[in-house]
Amino acid sequence: MTTREHIIDAEGKALGRLASEVAILLCGKDSPDYARNLVSDVKVKVNNVSKIKIFNNKLDSTYHNHYTGYPGGLRTVTNARTVEKKGYSELLRLAVHGMLPNNKLKPLMLKNLIISE
Repeated sequence: MTTREHIIDAEGKALGRLASEVAILLCGKDSPDYARNLVSDVKVKVNNVSKIKIFNNKLDSTYHNHYTGYPGGLRTVTNARTVEKKGYSELLRLAVHGMLPNNKLKPLMLKNLIISE
C-alpha cells in the first residue's frame, strides 16, 4: 500500500470547513478501501494557515478547555489567546482534533497531519 499525500492551500478558507475537509481525508473516507478500524495511509499537508478566513467575533467568542490534572484545574482559553500564544496552526489542529472520531486511532491520525504557517 502506498502513502498518498494531499496538499491543501488554506488561504481564504473558513476554519471549520477546512477542518472538516482535513478530518475526512485523515480518516480515509475519500478512499474506496476505507475501513473504520484502520488508520489510512494518508498524509495531509496544509499550507498558508496564517491566511485562513476567521472573523474577530469567532476569535473572541469561541473557547477551548484543557485540564491541568489538579483539582479545580480546568482552564478555558479563547481562540484569540490560542492564536497569540501558539499561532493559527494550533487553532486548526484543535478544530481537526474535535472532528476526528473519539477512539484509539485519533492520535495516530493526527500524526499524519502536517501544518505549515
